[in-house]
Amino acid sequence: MNNKPQEKTGLPQTIGGLLVFLLPLVCLTTRNGVSISSFTFLIAAAVLFQPARAALLRVWPQVRWVVLGFGVWFVFNAALVLLRAATPLSELEKPARMFFAFTALLVVLVLQPSRRALWWGIVAGLVIAVPIVAHERFLLLNDRPGGPLNPITFGDQALMLALMAIAAATELRTARHAALLGIGAIAGIAACVISGTRGAWLALPAVGVVFLANSRLVRNRVVILLAGVAGALALAAFAVPETGVQERVDQGLADVRNYFNGTQKFTNVGTRLELWKAASILIGEHPWTGQDLASAHRRVRALAAEGRLDHGIVDLPHFQNDAVQVLVAGGVLGLLAWLPVLVAPMVFFGRQLRRSAQPGRQQVALALAGLVVVTSYICFGLTEVIFWSVGGALLYALLVFLLMGLCLNAKDNDGK
Repeated sequence: MNNKPQEKTGLPQTIGGLLVFLLPLVCLTTRNGVSISSFTFLIAAAVLFQPARAALLRVWPQVRWVVLGFGVWFVFNAALVLLRAATPLSELEKPARMFFAFTALLVVLVLQPSRRALWWGIVAGLVIAVPIVAHERFLLLNDRPGGPLNPITFGDQALMLALMAIAAATELRTARHAALLGIGAIAGIAACVISGTRGAWLALPAVGVVFLANSRLVRNRVVILLAGVAGALALAAFAVPETGVQERVDQGLADVRNYFNGTQKFTNVGTRLELWKAASILIGEHPWTGQDLASAHRRVRALAAEGRLDHGIVDLPHFQNDAVQVLVAGGVLGLLAWLPVLVAPMVFFGRQLRRSAQPGRQQVALALAGLVVVTSYICFGLTEVIFWSVGGALLYALLVFLLMGLCLNAKDNDGK
């Protein structure tokens, strides 16, 4: 007799599963799919208002710090819009939509979709994304393909989804499931390599540390195999010159040398270093509350005119680092308001793992995937403002809240 708890099935679960499945499917393959997905969850939560409200009250003690963390970031940005005449209302769009992404949590709690809808959405999205960028790279001869997205954002998100597929394998043990997740993970790594993104690879060792730190719960040979394959592919991508990875790494090292010896500053890496130099000046001038971005860019142009900065950075929109960007625009107070967006979800998923006494449970895979999302975005933000685009910011918020809801649902399925 099979005593394993079963997930609920029915029309509500099917509808919820479709909503969950579509998010990772569209994030790499469409320009506005993530934005549309966020509105879909918002509308669904409004339709399900009464049960959604009851579900939120039921789990509020467990989710409050994450919801409030996103709320603090929203309120801080609303205050900037109100207090700074030069800050346009449009600056509030991203923090507002990130906050209201908590409706995805409510929809998942009410409709209780299968967590496998997320896993198969990830696999489908990655498998579709590979031929898109491969066509751009090898047939159209575009050195930096990204499909409908910026190539850096594309490569970042592809690698993150690949690592989430590996996390999913901690609880899917059949050969068919393992094969599908393996295909997804390999496709994601291939897509990242083809995009030519370098900064994304910083997430690989960081996520590896997350898996090692929770090794007592990851006693699955499939996971070990997939992780080994991911590492081997990363090394192979570097070792094989035709992939272009080694060339990009060598170029990055040359950019650093050229920047510091003064021969050339306007390179990919040199530009980042010059932007961070500019940001250090701006932060020093307004350390506590920062300044509006229009004023910041005017100041950068003035510093370039004085010869203190290279003219190559004066028209660039941001400062190529999430924390630096927040410090420039919001100062130390802004950084304190922004950190809960990263720290609160990390604490939530870490607690879910600590409460999972046995390996292989649904909750383990979901919580690990949540840590993969947060850790990846932290690493991506070291060399890029991954939260700059609405799509990038929304994908983070939606995945965090979806995985939170699936984790809480999994407690029942895990017999907790």
